[in-house]
Amino acid sequence: MTTASLDDLKMQLTRNDLLKFLMIYKFAIDEVNTKINILNEEFKYIHDYNPIENISSRVKSSESILQKAKRKKCELSLETIKENIKDIAGIRITCSFISDVYAVCEMLQKQKDIEVIEYKDYIKYPKPNGYQSLHMIIKIPVFMSDSVEHTYVEVQIRTIAMDFWASLEHKIYYKFNEAIPEKFTRELKEAALSALALDKNMERIHKEVNAIKGLDTRSHIFEPEAANSVNEGKIHELLRH
Repeated sequence: MTTASLDDLKMQLTRNDLLKFLMIYKFAIDEVNTKINILNEEFKYIHDYNPIENISSRVKSSESILQKAKRKKCELSLETIKENIKDIAGIRITCSFISDVYAVCEMLQKQKDIEVIEYKDYIKYPKPNGYQSLHMIIKIPVFMSDSVEHTYVEVQIRTIAMDFWASLEHKIYYKFNEAIPEKFTRELKEAALSALALDKNMERIHKEVNAIKGLDTRSHIFEPEAANSVNEGKIHELLRH
């Protein structure tokens, strides 16, 4: 596999090449956002309950893509970059409760034209620093006028508490130039555990309120254990890689 400097790569890719390349990822995000919004509205209509608090998305800048291509020593072609960098398009979904995270994950998995490529459950298995979130790399078809582009999109699903923790950790990480002092590392881990305790308490209250109101929580509250059984064979296969 050949390598070159960032400037060499830029010279081989014209501005129009990069714009068209990025446009496809923008369309992929539009496709996934449409699906999420439809699922959210349907869920709200059927269950009188909204599992999604916020949706944000981004496409990496050409500079960021090329820098990552250089770090990964990608062959100098857009096709190789496409296959080796799977987080060019990213969507973050924020939910109120942990059960909602798994519910949204399950609904996305059931979409016929979505293929789950990677699945990482950092809620059930948090990272050593305390980070929690559900990550998926999915592939979705984007229908252009003369072709169908099967495009990768990274989807992160987390609770409000997890998102707040991740945002703070990200800011501290860069403030200390990626070398966080041990004191802050320890305190961030403790904060992550506190965030998890808050999530569990709020979920318990949520279920108790629904029980008092006489709602059948089973119709719209997904237990993590139950949600993990969806496409269980496929998920286990992905987690092994």
